Amino acid sequence: MTSQTSVKTLLILGASGDLTGRLLLPGLARLVAKGRAGDLTLVGAGSDAWTPDQWQTRVHEAFAAAAETADPAGRKELTAVEKATVYHQLDVTAEGALASLLAGLEGPTAIYFALPPRISQLACESLRPEQVPAGTRLVMEKPFGSSEESARSLNRTLAALVPEDHIHRVDHFLGKATVLNILGLRFANNFLEPVWNREHVAKVEIIFDEDLALEGRARYYDRAGALRDMIQSHLLQIMALVAMEPPATIGERDLRDAVATVLRASSITAPYAKSTRRARYTAGSIEGRKVPDYAKEDGVDPDLGTETLAEVRVDINNWRWQGVPFILRSGKALGVKRKEAVITFLPVPHLPAGFTGVDSPNQLRIGFGPDTLQFDVDVNGPGSIFSLSRVTLDAELSASELLPYGEVLEGVLSGDPLLSVRGDTAEDCWRIIEPVLKAWQRGTVPLEEYDAGSSGPAGWSGPAPAE
Repeated sequence: MTSQTSVKTLLILGASGDLTGRLLLPGLARLVAKGRAGDLTLVGAGSDAWTPDQWQTRVHEAFAAAAETADPAGRKELTAVEKATVYHQLDVTAEGALASLLAGLEGPTAIYFALPPRISQLACESLRPEQVPAGTRLVMEKPFGSSEESARSLNRTLAALVPEDHIHRVDHFLGKATVLNILGLRFANNFLEPVWNREHVAKVEIIFDEDLALEGRARYYDRAGALRDMIQSHLLQIMALVAMEPPATIGERDLRDAVATVLRASSITAPYAKSTRRARYTAGSIEGRKVPDYAKEDGVDPDLGTETLAEVRVDINNWRWQGVPFILRSGKALGVKRKEAVITFLPVPHLPAGFTGVDSPNQLRIGFGPDTLQFDVDVNGPGSIFSLSRVTLDAELSASELLPYGEVLEGVLSGDPLLSVRGDTAEDCWRIIEPVLKAWQRGTVPLEEYDAGSSGPAGWSGPAPAE
């Protein structure tokens, strides 16, 4: 793995969009400020008729937070990138438009498609292989395609333009620190690995509950929903890291092979009314903020029946995990924010008579953003030494000095695809989820409701989807 930046120009398509201003540019700023972006030129392109001043203002505002905390060298780097950046108004789907812009840039160039999947596909189809200079990297945002077939089609289009290791399918949810924290915990502790299997683990839950509602993202979210938006990409990737076999190295090939092996063994079993559930929030309040009914939000088509909370049981059909439910859940507008993986161990086979108090199964909880570790164990006391009570061992795990998008961009600029989702894996994630999407479209799983600010529909606090 090289840590030297090999990319000279970062071209952001969709530069006038929300993703670029809110996440991409601040992520890049932290990378530049830390001196980890090399001698990089930033170029923006978008369909909006922006003046040079408008683009400069956007970059300056997005860089401001990093500039405040940067040392003098970092501030100098940020100023240099700001001064040199340019913006082009461009219809990326027009024949020859992207190719002619690309021809005028100093290479190697990384093209970041901060665009809806359909537009990204059309933009790539507008390019011919001979129009893509050697060394070009293509960076695709999730969702990667909209089905297994569309993901396969997009993979074919990209493979005709650049080699697989020059394609970065971004999962910004999985920062490098998070990935390495999970792997370090699993494979550097001899007491954990022997019990990390069906004989000792009762269930694994991977939960991403947000207290945010729609926040003006109806145009994207109403056609995606929680299952596509979070579970299909992010949570299946985390599940694979938690469940994978020990790799020989943490190089991208070994690691991504191990992830792919888990996902190939994974499926959601019918009947889907038992293995999955879905719901949508109605009006409520979260910490004093009034949240309107999802179906009445601007830009929402209530007839689409889009879920804002989804929960599925994934089965990993291999020796290690046969019969262990992996529960993946993600939702919006919930009262409590939770981002964690919870491993619940089986209860002890026999507790010696004479102990009182609750002996409940041990749980290991890995928190994401900030990365934390909590281990629940039963110990004696306080008070009666015969009485068992629960204590939690707490630790904060290593954090990155970069923002998630900064970590993603560092991998792109240095040519390290470790954090990128490989093509076969992107297709497999759709294969796992697609039968559920079809069942939900047929109405075989009811769309339940919950008040914004609650913990979900009544009855969901009990057992997760059926055994």
